Amino acid sequence: MHADPFDEAEFFGAIARSHARVLLIGRRALIALGLPVLTQDYDFWAHREDIALLNDAVEHLDLLPNRTPEEALSMGRYVLENGEHVDVLVARQVSTVDGEHVRFDDVWQRREMVDVGSGALLALPSIDDLIATKRFASRPKDAEDIRLLRALKESR
Repeated sequence: MHADPFDEAEFFGAIARSHARVLLIGRRALIALGLPVLTQDYDFWAHREDIALLNDAVEHLDLLPNRTPEEALSMGRYVLENGEHVDVLVARQVSTVDGEHVRFDDVWQRREMVDVGSGALLALPSIDDLIATKRFASRPKDAEDIRLLRALKESR
């Protein structure tokens, strides 16, 4: 069996058209900023009240949630999947490895809109906030991503 190719432009466009408060985070956000990194999945941080909007927006792409909205809220995250893997964080706030609290509402206020192809505009955290999201874990690739983000910030 062969899966249909994933249409990333339609995926991003559907999210943009949904008007859900959703931030592209993770390495896809770095790619959207033009940084030379690789990744195979998608990471988003969605407002807790917009889970249904996001799910409805991508349903036609056969991306299905692995949890109900209620379960996602209790866990703080869920996954949209079916050939692609989309991690969705729905926590009000997340702490960095050094204890800094990063609140979705604050990051949303400072968001940047970026054209991610085919005219689809998606919200990304500001560079400083994206650095903070990379400090939610302390993986070696996050340290490298932070280095790249700092260099990008200095070049702007």
